[in-house]
Amino acid sequence: MREWHSISSDEWDQEALETIVKIILTPQVTRSLPPAWQGDYTLERARDWIKERDDDGVTLIVVEKSTRSPIGFIILFESTDGRDLRLGYLLAEPAWGKGFASELIKGLVEWCKNNNIYTVTGGVENDNIASIRVLEKNGFVRESHADDKEEQMFVLRIRHNNATKTDC
Repeated sequence: MREWHSISSDEWDQEALETIVKIILTPQVTRSLPPAWQGDYTLERARDWIKERDDDGVTLIVVEKSTRSPIGFIILFESTDGRDLRLGYLLAEPAWGKGFASELIKGLVEWCKNNNIYTVTGGVENDNIASIRVLEKNGFVRESHADDKEEQMFVLRIRHNNATKTDC
């Protein structure tokens, strides 16, 4: 898992990034994502999606080591002070149910603990039971004040603003 523009060709079976986006963002994968992200992707739409993600935050590409195939994305949005993150992630359909999401989120949580991140927040559609389980398994707690009836917000509180490194 690395920032999608920084990964070298010897780390994955290099294809154009817009081709990878087009392959991964199928209607089934995007059905629980924001409406503007749903539907079929052309190469042009994939290029636009890449530019929008680059403008919004940091996107990591997930590459399965054994096959060197890209299998998903993690999208991170930072707060202004860089201490709080908003998380989005998605995996290609062939990667579903194989434990990749749990492994990714576990790794992200460890990275956050080692990099002075206070909280990580992620929204999940109510019907996305698998993602809800992944977040809960990794210590995320559902926020009780979430108003959106279609989406639940989950928060992982890693450290408090006045915590010391040993409090983690």
